[in-house]
Amino acid sequence: MTALPILLLNGPNLNTLGTRQPDVYGSDTLDDVVALAERAASDEGFGLRAFQTNHEGDMIDAIHAARGEVGAIVINPGGWTHTSVALADALVIPEVPIVEIHISNVHAREAFRHHSYISPIAAGVIAGFGIAGYEYAVRRAAALARG
Repeated sequence: MTALPILLLNGPNLNTLGTRQPDVYGSDTLDDVVALAERAASDEGFGLRAFQTNHEGDMIDAIHAARGEVGAIVINPGGWTHTSVALADALVIPEVPIVEIHISNVHAREAFRHHSYISPIAAGVIAGFGIAGYEYAVRRAAALARG
């Protein structure tokens, strides 16, 4: 039996990686993130589906569509981390492990970034290690998907 793929979700403004605040987010692009995540998933024997959107409803629709189709979700919710109860509610629908990832250390930044609506439903949170955190997030998601 083939393992269900890992779903990699990136929220608002992450499509501008490499150009938006490189002092905070680095110079790597979203394509670099996806390539890194694909390699990690492949190493673990999983496929990877990647999706990025700046539209919250589209993200929620993608999460709904993932039910029964993916083994785990790795998500960088971007600014929705701190604002979206609706996103948190949607993430429980697929009934798979969730790993929350942030490129910057959100706890070393503005106070509003210290709260996450996603963390309480996540198996783990990785923050502050640049895009390298995505590799660990995918590897951990794969381990959780295996059970």
